[in-house]
Amino acid sequence: MSIVTPTSAETPDAALSETARIARDLIRFDTTNRGGGDAEPERPAAKYVAAYLSDLGLEPEIVESLPGRASVVARVAGVDPALPALVLHGHLDVVPADPANWSVDPFAGEIRDGMLWGRGAVDMKDMDAMILTAVAELLRAGERPRRDVVLAFFADEENGGVYGSHHLVAHRPELFAGAETAISEVGGYSIDVDGTRAYLIQTGEKSLDWIRLRARGTAAHGSRVWHDNAVTRLAEAVAALGRHEWPIALCDTTRELVDAIAAILGEDPREVGPEELVLRLGKTGGFIQASLRNTSNPTVLAAGYKHNVIPDTAEALVDVRALPGEQQEVMAEVRRIVGPDVEVETLHSDIGLEAPFTGELVAAMTASLEREDPEARVLPYLLSGGTDNKALSLLGITGYGFAPLRLPADLDFPGMFHGVDERVPLDALDFGHRVLVDLLRSY
Repeated sequence: MSIVTPTSAETPDAALSETARIARDLIRFDTTNRGGGDAEPERPAAKYVAAYLSDLGLEPEIVESLPGRASVVARVAGVDPALPALVLHGHLDVVPADPANWSVDPFAGEIRDGMLWGRGAVDMKDMDAMILTAVAELLRAGERPRRDVVLAFFADEENGGVYGSHHLVAHRPELFAGAETAISEVGGYSIDVDGTRAYLIQTGEKSLDWIRLRARGTAAHGSRVWHDNAVTRLAEAVAALGRHEWPIALCDTTRELVDAIAAILGEDPREVGPEELVLRLGKTGGFIQASLRNTSNPTVLAAGYKHNVIPDTAEALVDVRALPGEQQEVMAEVRRIVGPDVEVETLHSDIGLEAPFTGELVAAMTASLEREDPEARVLPYLLSGGTDNKALSLLGITGYGFAPLRLPADLDFPGMFHGVDERVPLDALDFGHRVLVDLLRSY
């Protein structure tokens, strides 16, 4: 099976590494996921990935949950089949990108200023490419990883994995047979801590509840004196929930991270608060800040149909993220805040995760980073968002975030997740490739 690249008017740059070329090719597939089943199909990108894996002598399987909503899974036989398998996974879909707000075409895969630009450059077609070329380097050299490796490239991650990872876990669990650990996105990248380069390994994720608030009232003419107004009732609930100050609450992961930051900064964590320490990390601190507390952010409002009509219903969507182990308590508090007159409907829910920052896989990830960057400090952190590790956890698979990238200290990398002008340094892609090759050989 030969690899077919997406159409582009640009001549391929032979100077690019294979990892950069593949990441660029994947960006050029528009796999925009608008949520709720509204998405550009992942199948063209999935066929590209499957063709690449087939050319390596593997037997990839494309699994569709719905027409066009395709995931790819393949297994690489390890040297020691007695060892538990590792799942190395990414996702093929991306969030929407408005070209009017970007400096480049978000789906052109443009190379500029030593970086690859485009939607998915960070989240997460960069890691997809690193996975592919790391496996390719071993197989082309006649080598195999220490243990079986299940390669998975999921659809629909940006919609909670309903048509991707959760579908495969529910309907094709045998594809992950024998696996105990997993590696995916939003971890392994470097940050600057007061001049010290540190790498964050993601050891946990908040839970997820996407909810709809619905207020009801009585429809009436807009000129009336009217107190049974659904819009007013909803607005009060949305304001109360959006302004609610959730208290700081540390789990094992964030406590260990805060202590490590304090040690690097030469501060006493008993005297300097966790939030103050985290915010000392600059723009990265803003990303990690949300891991210190629960959050509830209103994101969408919908009500009414004419200026002079008071509607009988009004709705809002809210993104609720709770710390691991606190999901039920947080949702109970959400209901208390909005009050008994506002309905709370859960549209999608997923669990929180927390894994120990110890064990053979953590040691192997740390060692692989240190072999490429001897000055590295490696720290755990809790992701305020979520990944496909949530679905895999239902099969008893412990997941970590490890997409290794050595980044410039002044690059606002966390800000590019779902942001404008998403981009990744080319040399960071090659760094990540080398780290993953080392990890596959050593773990």
